[in-house]
Amino acid sequence: MPQHHFKTEVSRLLDLIVHSLYSHKEVFLRELVSNASDAIDKLRYLSVSDEAYKSVAFEPSIRVIIDKGDKTIVVEDNGIGMDEKELEDNLGTIARSGTRRFLDKLPDDAKKDSNLIGQFGVGFYSAFMVADKVEVTSRKAGGEAAFTWTSDGKGEYSIEASTRVGQGTEVRVHLNAEGQEYLGRWSVESVLKKYSNHIAYPIVLVSEEPKYGEKGEKDGVERKEETVNSASALWRRPKSDIKDEDYLDFYKSFTGAGLSDFGSASEEEAPLHWIHTKAEGTIEYITLFYIPSKAPFDLYRADYRPGVKLYVKRVFITDDEKELLPVYLRFVRGVIDSEDLPLNVSREILQQNRVMASIRQASVKKILGDLAELAKTNVDKYAKFIGEFNRPLKEGLYSDYANREALLGLVRWKSTADISAPGGWTSLAEYKSRMKEGQKAIYYIAGGDEDRLRKSPLLEMYRKRGIEVLVCAEEIDEIVLSGLGPFEGVELKSVNRAGSESELGEDGAKNESKPEAGSPAAAAIEKAKKALGEAVKDVRISKRLDESPACVVVDSDDPSLQLRELMKQLGGNEMPEVKPILELNGEHSLVKRLAAADEAEAEDLAKVLLGQALLVEGAKLADPADFAIRLTRLLK
Repeated sequence: MPQHHFKTEVSRLLDLIVHSLYSHKEVFLRELVSNASDAIDKLRYLSVSDEAYKSVAFEPSIRVIIDKGDKTIVVEDNGIGMDEKELEDNLGTIARSGTRRFLDKLPDDAKKDSNLIGQFGVGFYSAFMVADKVEVTSRKAGGEAAFTWTSDGKGEYSIEASTRVGQGTEVRVHLNAEGQEYLGRWSVESVLKKYSNHIAYPIVLVSEEPKYGEKGEKDGVERKEETVNSASALWRRPKSDIKDEDYLDFYKSFTGAGLSDFGSASEEEAPLHWIHTKAEGTIEYITLFYIPSKAPFDLYRADYRPGVKLYVKRVFITDDEKELLPVYLRFVRGVIDSEDLPLNVSREILQQNRVMASIRQASVKKILGDLAELAKTNVDKYAKFIGEFNRPLKEGLYSDYANREALLGLVRWKSTADISAPGGWTSLAEYKSRMKEGQKAIYYIAGGDEDRLRKSPLLEMYRKRGIEVLVCAEEIDEIVLSGLGPFEGVELKSVNRAGSESELGEDGAKNESKPEAGSPAAAAIEKAKKALGEAVKDVRISKRLDESPACVVVDSDDPSLQLRELMKQLGGNEMPEVKPILELNGEHSLVKRLAAADEAEAEDLAKVLLGQALLVEGAKLADPADFAIRLTRLLK
């Protein structure tokens, strides 16, 4: 029998699975049953959409067979099956799965993390946790030849011609010493009911059980066959018949999240919220959406895997279509089941189909509406949601204009005010309700680390005068807020920009932006302009500083320093160079020293004041060495 070697990545994966990855061995059974269900789904779809498969008999069945004599457990289906090449592609290499990404995700010490199960198409390999050997015998639907793939999971596998009467796949797991606990009917049945009760096809458990006579004596064995799952798509059942435990069990099996009972498991394993909707009328469909408690690991990757599956009249169509919901809702998990879409719907048809567009639009409104209700009725839970998914919602503010108003009510920000709400989050509406009498704008500071923003000199006079400022520390804030326009008639102003300080009022020389000729402030401006030259757009006396000697802002028409850096990181078109405006605190001793300094010292002072102001705002210095030399001279 010719032997094949696993790819290096698969060998590493098998070693991790067997020795350290999965903390719950029972997962192997759930994964094999799930694969069997997927195989039947594929055949069901092809049997109604592809002429080549319409003549293939379709009588879906999944059988789990316990053989105590051979110490094996078999998972058998009559689904699409695999030919010889597909066996090698799907089981011998990583080309068709996300295994390489899976391995990259793991730390070097390969900590146990059952929440990774089911995310990368590696579930089949979990059988090697409990197996000395695994045999996969399969015959492709419509084909005549069958083949058997065999491996002990230690680096090699073989494929040879075999026999199988009908189409489908049989996975025979030769149990090792640790896996023999699954030779008991009760243990297998409990695992199947726990994780696979929602599977839409009957799961028949087959075993040989002791037979007892009338007096209770053992009288041989009898073959017992029993369907152990409800065999109904949970989302199609009336909501009144579904318990919370049913929704949770379905979420576990649907997403592969968490293996312990949610009653005793950490909250991270359970969904944060779910939304079950049945629409009747011109367009009929059912949706069941879950909001996870934790953000998916690939949430911010371009190749993220969508979490919503599309069915048509309970026939599985796709789980790889990113157009089912907007990109900013990519964290949502769940099911859309339509009564009106054609079974042979393609990706191109989906993108242009009126029915799908209506379902998508209604689903978005339903999700956003439920989140708004959650924000009102359970502020603690909503704060957890915002902690995980605030940024994706903000993406919707510039990508989904039709739902912008709803999204504005959902997104949250941090603030310089003392916010008692969980997480310290506030909405624009809440900020507006707290505005001081006569205040004309909503103020915000954006760009970079929250702690650094809170310490920014730009906030000093706002804080002194009791004017609240939103602290916007996510990179996306700069783009979102600059493009929002007025909120309920109130303009949004960035304190990073010149002119935003108009409401700070006049308060003597400190707030006089055009100092009197011949004054120390005027002298400081003149010397700073001469020393800095083309490095700045302007030098002026600041209205916003109280304790710091200097700060930098940008002109109202220029992109901020943070936005320019962000666009550079995103690989966009190179933005024009931004020259900052240096604002000086006319009352500060260093600025007064600048006014009285000779030319050499004035140059050092001006360039150090500009450099430290740039550093405080998170900008990079063009010449750090020159800054250090000038600072050292001043310290001497």
